[in-house]
Parts: sequence; structure tokens; C-alpha cells
Amino acid sequence: MTKHTIFVCTACASVWKGNQRVGESGGEKLHQQLSQLSETWELKAEFSIEPVTCMSACKRSCVVAFSASQKPTYLFGNLSSPDAAHSILECASKYYLKPDGKLPRKERPELLKQRIIACVPPQLNR
Repeated sequence: MTKHTIFVCTACASVWKGNQRVGESGGEKLHQQLSQLSETWELKAEFSIEPVTCMSACKRSCVVAFSASQKPTYLFGNLSSPDAAHSILECASKYYLKPDGKLPRKERPELLKQRIIACVPPQLNR
């Protein structure tokens, strides 16, 4: 199976003073939580959890995306709650197990049912 990626926006929920970010952002905290939680995750070897500087969904922070070759890319936002990391890995597990990568709303964890920002279709091999 192809390698899967969870992208985490590390600019989300930042505090700014002038033109400088102050302290640790909510996105950085979420990335750390996911990295720590994934240490005991059964799919750890199948996913990389990658920080990205900005995913341009600032009004919906914190933001993550699931991506894999030949599967749609899902972008989720408003994930700053303390239990978000668990729900993200639960949903990523479902994404992994679906050969077509489709995540119907009813099959997503409760936290991610209404927090989808986008579903980008996979690129077709032509």
C-alpha cells in the first residue's frame, strides 16, 4: 500500500505581536500531540505526520489534511479541542483502510463529521 500523510498546519492558532509569532502555536501543540499519540498507533509505519507552515485556513484553526496517492485529500479544521488528536488518528485509520479513500460523513468520528473544509479529488493518471 502507498504511504499516507497527515499534514498539520503549525501556524494555526498563533499569537502575534507585531510581525513576530509569540510562544507555541495551537498547530504546533497539535502536531506534538499527534506525534506522541502515534508512537503507539498500529498504523505508525504507514503514515508520516508532517508539519506545514500554513494551509490557508486561518479562520478554521487548527487544520489537518489526509493525503495519499490515488485517494482524495481531506482538509479538516476547527480541531483545537483536547481530544482532537485521538479523533484525527481514528479518522486517519478509516482513511487508510478505504482503498478509494472516501470518508463518508457518517463513518467519520463525531468530531470530524462537521469540520470538513474540503475534499479534493485524486489526480487521475492519464
